[in-house]
Amino acid sequence: MKKILFIDRDGTLIIEPKNKQVDSFDKLVFYPKVITYLRKIYLELDYELVLVTNQDGLGTSSFPEETFWPTHDLMLKVFNGEGILFSGIHIDKSFPKENASTRKPRTGMLKKYINNSNYDLKKSFVIGDRDSDMILAKNIGSKGIYINLENGKNKYKSNAESSVVLKSNNWEDVYKYLKLKERIVVEKRTTNETDIKIEINLDGSGKSSINTGIKFFDHMLDQVARHGKIDLSINVNGDLSVDEHHTIEDTGIVLGYAFRNALKDKS
Repeated sequence: MKKILFIDRDGTLIIEPKNKQVDSFDKLVFYPKVITYLRKIYLELDYELVLVTNQDGLGTSSFPEETFWPTHDLMLKVFNGEGILFSGIHIDKSFPKENASTRKPRTGMLKKYINNSNYDLKKSFVIGDRDSDMILAKNIGSKGIYINLENGKNKYKSNAESSVVLKSNNWEDVYKYLKLKERIVVEKRTTNETDIKIEINLDGSGKSSINTGIKFFDHMLDQVARHGKIDLSINVNGDLSVDEHHTIEDTGIVLGYAFRNALKDKS
């Protein structure tokens, strides 16, 4: 299934001017580093790019289309010239007061991607500079990446906070986050002496749940998780009535397999 980056336009790809309308060439300013790192994302990572933008009142007297399309088309031409291609472009022209089903964070513009077996929305992202983008991510079952030039990385609080996986003001951070693939492994092993299940997340925060039946061994494994910032869950049923040897040895073997498989893509 295809993964998608649903990307906002104003404030995300280009700088949003004070009057909120990029209606002349002198107002077309690209977000810092966006061309460099969006190109790397497009060429190196397995994502389709889809542009999703609200353009309040586009086509009305307050925002004539003839002032919009020349700058918009030039923006796309610059991206295309750098090898950055958008597979879809979705523009809502309504005003907020209209409550249109197609206006972000509502999902009307993205119906073709929802409940479509060709797309993996759980592994897709919405990238934008407003809370409406993060709520859109939640509404379609994706994750949100909040990028805003005027905000520090940790000051922004979203109404869809549980869906936000990254807050930044830098496209380089977005690239690095997407390049770092999820490194989570579940490893199981059953022998005549032991039954072991280990779950490891190399990009965790140091949380652990350890139960080997040997308290000091549990403590030492907890330290691996805590100081390595690794999430680690270990459950072992061993023949401790015989001795501790099999439990310790087999846990070490399975933990080694888990590390190896989590690191198999070292790029």
